[in-house]
Amino acid sequence: MYFAALLARTEDGWEASDTELDDVETLADLADLAREASAEDDTVLVLIEQEDAWFGVVRVDGEEDPRIYVSDAAAAARSSYGEILLTDELLGRDPGDDGPDLDALDLDGTEDGEPSSADDEEEEPGAAEAITHSPLGDAEILDDLGIGEKELRALDAEDALGAIAEVLGASEVLETVR
Repeated sequence: MYFAALLARTEDGWEASDTELDDVETLADLADLAREASAEDDTVLVLIEQEDAWFGVVRVDGEEDPRIYVSDAAAAARSSYGEILLTDELLGRDPGDDGPDLDALDLDGTEDGEPSSADDEEEEPGAAEAITHSPLGDAEILDDLGIGEKELRALDAEDALGAIAEVLGASEVLETVR
């Protein structure tokens, strides 16, 4: 199970909306969705969490390229929603480079962040190890909003989105869409 929400910064504070990612196939699609949530070229944060396994933050500022932070790259790689965030650039590989086969990582729609059985791990040697269980992306993504790199990396996936929203002063609006 996952939760995704958009937090758009406005003159009056933050506005939240929940969002379905079922029709989002690429990071560009996600950035377009975020831009649609803002009447101006204001900051929009896409917050994604998956059952206490990982969380991700995508920041879109107007027409600039999106900035991404993922708390656990390996767990996110096992999620079809996390796969959207794990771009070639973020993974440090050339476009078209095969790298780890993300399709072999059991993206069966269960969204549990774990292989469905021990047999799956044996069938896919090396695929999961190629992406580590560590944070990936721009850890300074929220610096100017009051959450430094150290604080972001220390967040537990279980309550990370709530902690981020609290620092932003957006706890109440996030809870209305949760």
